[in-house]
Amino acid sequence: MSTLTPVLAVLAAYLIGSLSFAVIVSRGMGLQDPRQYGSGNPGATNVLRSGNKAAAVLTLAFDALKGYVPVLLVRVFGPAWGLGEATAAYVGLAAFVGHLWPVFFGFKGGKGVATAAGVLLALNPLLGGATLLTWLIVAVFFRYSSLASIVAALFAPFYQLLIWGASPALPAVAAMSVLLLWRHQPNMRKLLAGTESRLGAKAAAAAPPATVRRARSQRRGKNPRKGQP
Repeated sequence: MSTLTPVLAVLAAYLIGSLSFAVIVSRGMGLQDPRQYGSGNPGATNVLRSGNKAAAVLTLAFDALKGYVPVLLVRVFGPAWGLGEATAAYVGLAAFVGHLWPVFFGFKGGKGVATAAGVLLALNPLLGGATLLTWLIVAVFFRYSSLASIVAALFAPFYQLLIWGASPALPAVAAMSVLLLWRHQPNMRKLLAGTESRLGAKAAAAAPPATVRRARSQRRGKNPRKGQP
């Protein structure tokens, strides 16, 4: 097997992961750029805050698929090229990293929850299913997407290690978990402060700039209401 083959597979996965579907879907449906409201995160949860559920579902599906499809292709067609489980795992990690730092969108991406779920489902459907079930249970009981993602990220490598052992996929799974936790640091602070948004909450309207507020105040001073002394 040429060493170039796995490198090309990883590079292709990174480029696929760099497709920020939150932005692409929002533009295609005539919605505001998700990086400009709510948490500013280009992901399905923030797109949901726009009030457009269809856009959020499409974003979620495509973000998951860009993690799932590259790994599945390696697992199905890779053996003929000498590519095994380790390559599939690092292809998945590359797609995940592409979502976090997308080359096509100024290296400013999302948190990667849906993409990581797609990677895990393709690597090991049982591992992916157990991790998704963990996310779902926490999300249903507490209504915080970020908390559900944090707990699922903590559990995923332990599921892999305790049930399936130290397979070649473990380092990639652990790396994704660490990156997910790192990307959720702001959410952790909000959860501790009690200011984190719950699932389905619409984005608050942006406050007008200070210059606009001053101009409005000046207009009110020059044009007092009728009947005021």
